[in-house]
Amino acid sequence: MREKLLVSACLMGENCKYNGGNNYSPAVAALTEKFDVIPVCPEQLGGLPTPRTPSERTGERVLNREGQDVTEAFRRGAEKTLDIARKEGVARAVFQVRSPSCGCGTIYDGTFSGALVPGKGVTAELLEKNGVRVYESARIDALLDAEGAV
Repeated sequence: MREKLLVSACLMGENCKYNGGNNYSPAVAALTEKFDVIPVCPEQLGGLPTPRTPSERTGERVLNREGQDVTEAFRRGAEKTLDIARKEGVARAVFQVRSPSCGCGTIYDGTFSGALVPGKGVTAELLEKNGVRVYESARIDALLDAEGAV
């Protein structure tokens, strides 16, 4: 039986980004050859519409560009994503970089200026606290190296 892997739905070509588009990645899509991929969009799972006003994380809060606090929607989406991971027995995930939900390593700094800071998105942080290893989409080589596939 193949390992199940959570993947940001936008990386699989689903139009679920804040602007209604996607971040399709052929390299990430190719993971379906090795893993049973489960696409998730924590922001949609949390009840946010697509398209939606861009949001950035500031400390423990997530605010959209209009100043509205959308933290609870991000937390709901993170919890639902964790529930999926537990139900499906997922130990690893590949998520979109810099996202206030999925980012791991660096995220936007909350000023909407394009500046990056060290940090994690709400969902990536919750998953890692619960034992799910999160890889950013730009580093799928690390995931494959861990598998001995490269």
